[in-house]
Amino acid sequence: MARHLVTSALPYINGIKHLGNMVGSMLPADVYARYMRQRGHDVLYICATDEHGTPAELAAAEAGLPVAEFCAGAHETQKKIYEGFGLSFDHFGRSSSPQNAETTQHFARQLNEHGFIEERAIRQVYSPVDGRFLPDRYVEGTCPHCGYDRARGDQCENCTRVLDPTDLIDPRSAISGSTDLEVRETKHLFLLQSKLQAEVESWIDGNSKDWPLLSTSIARKWLAEGLHDRAITRDLEWGVPVPADTWPELAAEGKVFYVWFDAPIEYIGSTQEWADAAAPGETRDWKSWWYEADDVRYTQFMAKDNVPFHTVMFPATQLGVREPWTMVDYVKGFSWLTYYGGKFSTSQKRGVFTDAALEILPADYWRYFLIANAPESDDSSFTWEHFAGTVNKDLADTLGNFVNRVLTFSAKRFGEAVPEGGQPGPAEEKLGAEVTRLLAEYEEHLEALQYRKAANALRALWSAGNAYLVEKEPWKQVKVDQEAAAVSLRTAMNLIHLYAVVSEPFIPQTAATLRGVFALADDAATWVSPDAATSLDAVPAGTPFTVPPVLFAKISDDDLDAYRERFGGGEA
Repeated sequence: MARHLVTSALPYINGIKHLGNMVGSMLPADVYARYMRQRGHDVLYICATDEHGTPAELAAAEAGLPVAEFCAGAHETQKKIYEGFGLSFDHFGRSSSPQNAETTQHFARQLNEHGFIEERAIRQVYSPVDGRFLPDRYVEGTCPHCGYDRARGDQCENCTRVLDPTDLIDPRSAISGSTDLEVRETKHLFLLQSKLQAEVESWIDGNSKDWPLLSTSIARKWLAEGLHDRAITRDLEWGVPVPADTWPELAAEGKVFYVWFDAPIEYIGSTQEWADAAAPGETRDWKSWWYEADDVRYTQFMAKDNVPFHTVMFPATQLGVREPWTMVDYVKGFSWLTYYGGKFSTSQKRGVFTDAALEILPADYWRYFLIANAPESDDSSFTWEHFAGTVNKDLADTLGNFVNRVLTFSAKRFGEAVPEGGQPGPAEEKLGAEVTRLLAEYEEHLEALQYRKAANALRALWSAGNAYLVEKEPWKQVKVDQEAAAVSLRTAMNLIHLYAVVSEPFIPQTAATLRGVFALADDAATWVSPDAATSLDAVPAGTPFTVPPVLFAKISDDDLDAYRERFGGGEA
């Protein structure tokens, strides 16, 4: 059985992330990691804050803090939010860690040894007002491709085209806003991607057959345009330093590696952090996951603007070091979640951000909505009306109401233990067959990382319980045949237990609440196979139970008004 390595794109350190960032990487990775663990696989889910580059320096300057202090605090803030969302990272590290610095420098030395790094003199933007060279993200201006007037010097946030600062129209300093910019000569290290193009193409041809179209199309677009040699160092104070034993002149000038060179390597660095954080007596072997790891299947999750770096640039880096590092097997790319048709934006503070989301509603409301509407092939839109409709219909009415009706009615008429008596009949046999079919469908979609389809199957499982109740009407049965009512309620309670187990990847907090309803001393179920679901008898008669509080409160019109007022009712 393969071991499963799961990573999600590293969130930048420069502020709280929005819901679009959550659904485009970390949340779907968590759903998959949880599901694979439940199926008995050995899973390692790794992520980290991306702490280098200009976003960190600019955010620290805005906060009036030294960049190291700013990043340490921001890391803890983000970590707590992700814990609030129930993200089950095995480790959530930091790209500023010593482990990442050591591994990044090793990669650079190996690439240099094999002829894939070259020192070149280039002309770079210099700001006399700021008294420094301006790295790419320190230069802003108008994108020459789409006309977006807030494009950064490394990539246009609007059209995703990769840029050079000198490409921008009407460039200005992101530090001072000065347009009095010059172009001066300086030296940097270049990764010779052009020499690796054929190898990257061959690797893509052999490994991307099962990838989503979104991921392959982006990768092949880059390859079709030709891989260009790319500067992998910057003039910054904060970053992985260029090693003095290999490039003494550049090290003396304080050059650091480009954030997009060291950030993907942090997946390895964070795994090293995980190993180094082992408790006394516990052994964690990070290398078995990353080096000569033939039994590891590696799955990455990211939004479409990150896909080029993970499908082309990082693979080129890994191929160039000429060492057997684990390379990705499957890249799950996502389009964007928009806010009423406009883009969520950390820099523009537009849309619902993760800290505010948890302030107003528990995590499972957000987790379910986001995954059920994941932007897998096209952009999808967040609106408060759509959010409320999904929560009220699927979570409150379909799942929550079913649980409440069954447990409240049974406690009232039979006491707080699963009722005894009666034998299952044709209705229970039909339900078992339907649940078996839907559960097999749910498994199939989760295995294939088809999140919307998986959500549809899970919703259909919940709906099957309601349809069964409507058919059996235990509130009527109890008046004429108590044993028949007992069978109906006992079957429904077994459905609740099944829901608790199989809903856990989507709504883990609610699933834990439902697992706690029944006093099952030996309840070690990690999953319910379709075959086992047929009988619906995991919770036997006589098992004590409790009625939980309301699982999901409905979102009212007044709530909607308040949310629209607070977050801006959807102006594009």
